[in-house]
Amino acid sequence: MICIPTAPEARSTPPVGRFAPSPSGRMHLGNVFAALLAWCSVRSQGGAVLLRMEDLDPERCREEYAALLREDLRWLGLDWDEEMPPQSTRTAVYETQFQKLQSQGLVYPCYCTRAALHAASAPHAADGNYVYPGTCRNLTPGQRAAQQRSPAWRVMVPEENVSFTDGLQGVYRENLAGDCGDFIVRRSDGVFAYQLAVVTDDALGGVTQVVRGADLLSSTPRQLYLYRRLGFTPPRFYHVPLLLAPDGRRLSKREQDLDMGALRRNCKPETIIGGLAYAAGLIDQNTPLTARELADVFRWQNVRRENITLPQTIW
Repeated sequence: MICIPTAPEARSTPPVGRFAPSPSGRMHLGNVFAALLAWCSVRSQGGAVLLRMEDLDPERCREEYAALLREDLRWLGLDWDEEMPPQSTRTAVYETQFQKLQSQGLVYPCYCTRAALHAASAPHAADGNYVYPGTCRNLTPGQRAAQQRSPAWRVMVPEENVSFTDGLQGVYRENLAGDCGDFIVRRSDGVFAYQLAVVTDDALGGVTQVVRGADLLSSTPRQLYLYRRLGFTPPRFYHVPLLLAPDGRRLSKREQDLDMGALRRNCKPETIIGGLAYAAGLIDQNTPLTARELADVFRWQNVRRENITLPQTIW
């Protein structure tokens, strides 16, 4: 069992947090919820907030959505101290970290199609992701030369348990080989994958506190493995509950569930923030609040851990 220590949050050292949205559509209420808790956690401790656009997917991400994200965050009162360069401009930075992994003999080309992977393995029970069976790990040079498609690149993981303590969800552990397998760090189209990009950006940006949705909890052991192999100190993680629609569905941009366009037409920012604070368990009554007022009373021990089903009448 490898227990990964994360960055301590000493009172004398204010944290550096971040909000890293994907500009692939208008923010929905779940995105706002994660951004609000991330902002309040850092501001309540006198820390700095960074904004970063995670625009690795060129087909879905657009500058017009990035502009809307900035506008919506300002409207909510969620300011930031610095905006980091978007991921689409940082290929050379990711290349350097990729070469570090290569120099350790940890990456190899993978020619498997998604359809072949789905046919070969069952999804991991926790998150529905497929565990890579290692098909291409030991291909000979001749077998690789015979392939007819561009490869993705995977990082090899050991048969090792990784454990860390999440600031909200508590102890979480995962077996790297059994629960995820070797994972992609560069796609077949040459674009660097999320796991490598987010570790690189947070580490080089000086981020010491990461607040994000609980749907990303299971990806954290993979990221901690990369932090270790790349020689970085990991941040402190807080994985917040997901907001569910009244019928139990996860909110999504595709469904446009309570997106910021509709919310701004029908609500004031204080109404949205007060409603989210009440849903999270941070206040006892659904009372309008500014972001700054919520930061003044923010305590992690009051935040609910379980996913939150929104009532029909919260606003």
